Amino acid sequence: MNNNSTSVGRVIGLDAHPDSFTVAVLRGQTPAQAFVEKTFHKVPMEKLQNWAQKHTQNDDLLILEASGNSFQVVRTLRAIGRRALVLESRHLGKLKEAHANNDKMSAVRIGKAYLAGTAREVWVPDEKTQERRDWFHAHRKATKRSTQMRARLRSYLSDNGVRLKKGTTLVQERVEAQLRKAKEWSVRQWQVIEGMLMELRHAEEQRKHWRSLIAQEVIADPLLLSLVRLCGVRDVVAFALGAIIGDIHRFASPAKLVKYVGLDPALDESGEGRWEGGIGRHGRKDLRALLIEAAQAIYRSKEALAKWGRKLFARKSSLNLVVAAIARKLTVAIWYLLMGRFSVLLEVDSRLKIKAGKILSAVGKNALAQIGKSRKELREEMEHSLTTARVYVLDPNKKFAQCA
Repeated sequence: MNNNSTSVGRVIGLDAHPDSFTVAVLRGQTPAQAFVEKTFHKVPMEKLQNWAQKHTQNDDLLILEASGNSFQVVRTLRAIGRRALVLESRHLGKLKEAHANNDKMSAVRIGKAYLAGTAREVWVPDEKTQERRDWFHAHRKATKRSTQMRARLRSYLSDNGVRLKKGTTLVQERVEAQLRKAKEWSVRQWQVIEGMLMELRHAEEQRKHWRSLIAQEVIADPLLLSLVRLCGVRDVVAFALGAIIGDIHRFASPAKLVKYVGLDPALDESGEGRWEGGIGRHGRKDLRALLIEAAQAIYRSKEALAKWGRKLFARKSSLNLVVAAIARKLTVAIWYLLMGRFSVLLEVDSRLKIKAGKILSAVGKNALAQIGKSRKELREEMEHSLTTARVYVLDPNKKFAQCA
């Protein structure tokens, strides 16, 4: 039984869709005791607030399954003083597959899953964090599309016997002229190439647009900017951390954050047997991938953590294991920094100055003109923010307890 079930009046399962919602009002403290007091079927979504004010009370708890609009539904209900939370969809989806299903049944299952305590609660991000997540996902999609189009164009050229030098920037106009002269293209072949170049330029334009906005957001937010002082972390990773983690205080310890990201190794222990596996089967895959990339950059550096990683590699002979271990320690450092437990940064060294220059380059000339500040002015503001705040120094010997 859910420990919170005794502190609420009725539990109300709400099966939300883009245009309508279905509700099952349950009374009872356990799934066995609970009975359906009333149902409301396919109520138009625009009537959600009016329906909640008329048919629910302040001590009722409305439960939703994680879906496309569930966060917005929760915010709408909270705006009128109603309590609502979202449950993880994975467990509820298994229940749906095992039984007959319709909207009314789903609403009842959602309510009973909360009473049983079998589905985890999902944190509902505030509006600022949600907007940052939208930016982050838009940037990832544009980056993925740009990469795909580069690969498709290179593959098409290769199929037709044209090989470009490594590092050739495909979006440059001179490359298009170079391709025209590479061989005698038929009209249809060249139209295919033109179409691919058009898609690539559009994807690259979108990627640069989102990258510029992300860089501007990091420069303007002292907390996000403080993250770039960690080795391996620049504007995109810092922004992703702010967008995905949100409120750091929802993680009581570094180990909780490590588990959320999915960087804690798998463990299966039963009887006399014990099995320890790798990472990657749980947690935030998107954030974990970025932290793994950051850890790879750290391993290639001259930082103390890189030296620790090389010693670990000498013992374990597994680069993947070492990189994951560095990423875990980096995540611990991020928790300490965001929680305000760090030491003073006295000056901006050459490494940080290079990072600042790259972030300013990501902002772009057009954005700088719109902001109304020169590159030099923004750089001075960044350095002032970095030196008046604080930084957590990565300690390779720091240990922390694993989550249960």
